[in-house]
Amino acid sequence: MEKVTGKQGSWSFDDEKVVIEYATGWLAPALHKALVRSEVPMEAIADVEFRPRKGGGKKKGWELRLRLHERTDPYSFVGASLSRDEPFLLTGDAKQELVAEYHADQIRFAAGRAGTPAPDTATRLVAPLPLHIQVHEGTAAFDGSSLSLQWAGNASGPKRAQQRMEYPLERIEKVEWVPSDGWEYGLLRVVERSGGKRKAVKPAKDLACLLFDEGAEQGRALLMAATVTAYLWSGGRPGDAAALQAAPSPESPALPEADPDGAEEGGEDPDPQSKVVYARIRELGRLHAEGLLTDEEFSAKKAELLDRL
Repeated sequence: MEKVTGKQGSWSFDDEKVVIEYATGWLAPALHKALVRSEVPMEAIADVEFRPRKGGGKKKGWELRLRLHERTDPYSFVGASLSRDEPFLLTGDAKQELVAEYHADQIRFAAGRAGTPAPDTATRLVAPLPLHIQVHEGTAAFDGSSLSLQWAGNASGPKRAQQRMEYPLERIEKVEWVPSDGWEYGLLRVVERSGGKRKAVKPAKDLACLLFDEGAEQGRALLMAATVTAYLWSGGRPGDAAALQAAPSPESPALPEADPDGAEEGGEDPDPQSKVVYARIRELGRLHAEGLLTDEEFSAKKAELLDRL
């Protein structure tokens, strides 16, 4: 494999993937220490950016950055560029500029010949499950099916009284990550599929928020936000066909769960259950066409879904 080394670690690559091995010294970003290593499939890469860095008219080094296809990079989606924890950025000294630019061209060429990323690609780029982090206010845990927040002694009275909140994956619209500005704590916030306006609550009292400090805690919270986002996109655990029945299609707008009375919130759609069933059948058909489901698995799941109509 070809290899280029920079300040954040090294990238090795061939025609199939880019293997990132992060530097994990005590000054390394917390996210890099947590990941240690990432394998990015070539089909996930939309572009490779190379940019020389200059200062005072002199070359100061270079930046090499992978840009992934839509719904493939959960770190960028939740805002990793707002911190120094970007996982797909490599920088180096000016003396390596020509070598780095050459390797950028080679990766770009290989990515251009690759196919389409699989629906669960994002889950391969985040933390293995179960994931558990500890920050200023308490802890967060995610097992692929639900995200739980638990508060410790540093939390406000309302949070200590509640102690713990659990959010099933199918009820989560997104997870927000806001880094600390040096004056205020950063926050990890769960946004539910409520369908209505959410009452504004200060983060310190918000039972959907977990506050964290700068540095290591910020990196851990970023990893949690990215990991939950990846599983929201994939509709469940990677390769788990049964999970597709419990989550929206990763390539379609999220659909709400069917109302038990047979009407969607607001009463505008008389048969939301049918929409959900047909959306899941279309998703199964796409997975079958891509060879991710056998004929038997596709037929069985389709029959089971049709029985719900």
